[in-house]
Amino acid sequence: MTSLETLESLEIFKELTDDELVKIQELCSEEEFQRDERLFAEGEPARHMWIVTQGKVDLRFEMPVAKRPTDESTISSHDHVNPESQVFGWSCFIPPYKMRLSAFCTSRKCAVVMISRTALNNLMESDTAIGYKLMKYMLQVVGFRSKQFQDEVVKFMGIDMMNSW
Repeated sequence: MTSLETLESLEIFKELTDDELVKIQELCSEEEFQRDERLFAEGEPARHMWIVTQGKVDLRFEMPVAKRPTDESTISSHDHVNPESQVFGWSCFIPPYKMRLSAFCTSRKCAVVMISRTALNNLMESDTAIGYKLMKYMLQVVGFRSKQFQDEVVKFMGIDMMNSW
């Protein structure tokens, strides 16, 4: 079971009360992965929200001809250090509830907290204060990722367009 101390240290749960954290704790499971191990594959059902608590995870497109994922296929990196990058797998909240990318452990080892989409949705519907706090954070994450994507497009195009966006 994920400790309350671990949950308290995660940015997504910073606004939750002790009682709310206990409710979240009941939904959590933890897993560890080794370097190059795949956490999930593009196209699989999106059943969990994922939070990195140790190490680094890359989200990648998997090219059919590539024998091994490369840095060129990495879309974003997630680690426990940067609050904006701890949470991933938010495809679990968006129909058709399929993973859009594949996730790989890229550090020696990584640890993640997984929260069931169904259980989390049920909790957020029954306790709207928790739902509001978590969705407020998730909107910040989506906004941050959108900005990252814009920056990457600008770099790729080789045009200094950032100030016009």
